[in-house]
Amino acid sequence: MKPLFSLSLFFYLAIFPSITNAQMFPKMDSSPMDLAMARENRDTPPIARVIYSRPSKKGREIFGNLVPFGKVWRTGANEATELTLYRTLKFGKTLLKPGTYTLYTIPNKDEWTVIINSDTNVWGAYSYKPEKDIARLKIKSRNAPAPTETLSMVFRPEENGTTLMIGWDDTYIEIPFTKTN
Repeated sequence: MKPLFSLSLFFYLAIFPSITNAQMFPKMDSSPMDLAMARENRDTPPIARVIYSRPSKKGREIFGNLVPFGKVWRTGANEATELTLYRTLKFGKTLLKPGTYTLYTIPNKDEWTVIINSDTNVWGAYSYKPEKDIARLKIKSRNAPAPTETLSMVFRPEENGTTLMIGWDDTYIEIPFTKTN
């Protein structure tokens, strides 16, 4: 009787592996979440952090199609992009205090509007509230030297602060944040 049970278990696991795997892990997100940190160097406290989800191009036309021109975008997938500042930084002419904000953008062909908004923990841009905007800044968009398959964000250290670089497909922008002291 024992060999028959073992043989049955083997066939069950061989024939229905998706059932056993599904019980272990739910379907993984196709646009996984990522995080980028800004530091002066490895040994210093953080200046800023961004948390965002990374959609992939997958052969699609991105800007002007998947991400329409002239409309508020969550700047990623899933939840809206979250920006945390650990010190007061200047964004354009606005002083941003330490805290967590939502970072939205309005992409256009040659220029993007970058929006810092106080309404946090939101999914997408569907509930975007312009009255919660703290600051807006127009940023020139640039052609990337090579296409980027997956939306990517990285902070570049600067002598006077940090620059958040956002790139996807054949486009990228650079968002400057400067120190106040």
